[in-house]
Order: sequence, then structure tokens, then C-alpha cells
Amino acid sequence: MMLFRMLNKGLLIVFEGIDGSGKTTQAKTLLRRLRARGLAAVFFREPTGGRWGREIRRKALRRGSLTPGEELELFVKDRREDVAKNLGPALAAGKVVVLDRYYFSTIAYQGAKGIDPGRIRRMNEAFSPKPDLVLILDIEAGKGLSRIGDRKRKEELFERKDYLAKVRELFNGFRGRKFVHIDGTGDRKTTSDMILEKVLQVLGG
Repeated sequence: MMLFRMLNKGLLIVFEGIDGSGKTTQAKTLLRRLRARGLAAVFFREPTGGRWGREIRRKALRRGSLTPGEELELFVKDRREDVAKNLGPALAAGKVVVLDRYYFSTIAYQGAKGIDPGRIRRMNEAFSPKPDLVLILDIEAGKGLSRIGDRKRKEELFERKDYLAKVRELFNGFRGRKFVHIDGTGDRKTTSDMILEKVLQVLGG
């Protein structure tokens, strides 16, 4: 049985991007590769499978079931629970946390519906651990929708081309040392190699 190596300080790696960008695939690939190197790495996703996350998914199946403000409130409740039950304990234990969506998605998706992105960011950063690296996979909205076209359950609140184009624009506006923008249409193996290199750089720093 492999004994995984804990870090002196936990590391939070976040994957972001519009639907169909490939972020979930790349997040799980990174998780496997980190574990193969003997690192204690865990995977979480938002919305979670908890009470508020289940409510989000249920309401997301029907357009008009929530106002943008109600959506924001549910996402913040779900994230508070995620921080308390999952992210905080894992980071405190010195693990590498690979997270599929975080508050940057809330900024982009609810911001595209007219809520002030700055307000959303302040609300979330008041209680959410800051990420060490944010990997944003970029893809054109129509291409993303074509990739997810075979999903059995369409999420009407979020999967509309004009809306996703606005979401993508907000994602592309995130800049800074911790943000890495990646072409989501590139070769999967080349992309995963580049992601691993970026994460190892952070680990080495």
C-alpha cells in the first residue's frame, strides 16, 4: 500500500471554465498523476453533493426556477459547507486539493446574469481559502455546448450559447500571478502535461 506524502502546507488547485471546456477530465487526470508521485491529493467539486448542492442541481433543470440572487445565495451556502467539511480540513492536513469549480465560477456565471462581480468576489473571499493556482480552460461557447450535447439531463439555467459567451468573457478577465489560461481545444495529453508542470512549479516554490 502506497503511503502518500503530506505537505507542510496544503495546496489548493482550482479548475475553471465554461461547460464542455474539459476541466473535469483534466482535474481528474492531475489527481491521478499527483497520487502517482506519492502526494496526498484529494478531489472535490462544486456544487457539492450536499444539501445545498443537490438543491442547485434540482433547480438548474428548469429555467426560471431561481432568480440570480437566489442562485447566488445557494452557491454561497453550498460553498460554506464545502469549506467547513472538505476544503478546510484537507488543506489543514497538508493535502493537495484539486477542485473542480470554485467561487470564480460563481463570479462568472452569476456575474453574467447581472450581479456585480466585485460583490460576489468579496462575499466569497470573506470565508473561502485563497487558491494557490487557478487553471482556466478556455473554449468557444458553441464548441463547449457541442461537447456536452449528449448529456442526458440538460441544465437549462446554465447551458445557453449567448449566456455561456458572457460567462467565458468574465473567465477571460481573470488575470494575475495565480491565473493560468489554457486552450481547451488542444491535445488532451499535451494539456495535462502542461498543467502538471505548472502545479509542480507551485509545489517547488
